[in-house]
Amino acid sequence: MRKLSLFIATLGVAAAGLPATANAAPWQSINQREANLEQRINQGIRSGALNRNEVARLRTDLRSLERLEVQYRRSRPGLTLAERRDLDRRFDALSKRVYVQKHDRQRRYR
Repeated sequence: MRKLSLFIATLGVAAAGLPATANAAPWQSINQREANLEQRINQGIRSGALNRNEVARLRTDLRSLERLEVQYRRSRPGLTLAERRDLDRRFDALSKRVYVQKHDRQRRYR
């Protein structure tokens, strides 16, 4: 009886954690993140949410990240976990900047 109640309690704890993991964003490769950012920038251009200066800065930052990734991959052991985390942090920051620039109400002049 005790084993059964322990099993049920364990199952309950596991079920309670399921919604949290279901909502977690799936892991994306670096190339997917680059493509998503480029797509978001292009969408901002089409909608007029990004002006010319914002686009130039965002694309410069994206190309800089791409060069950094190439540099990390060319280093001797390849892309290490620390370098991967650094790139993830930088991509997160750039993604946030894209969001802020698209929603800052500075529109393209028509």
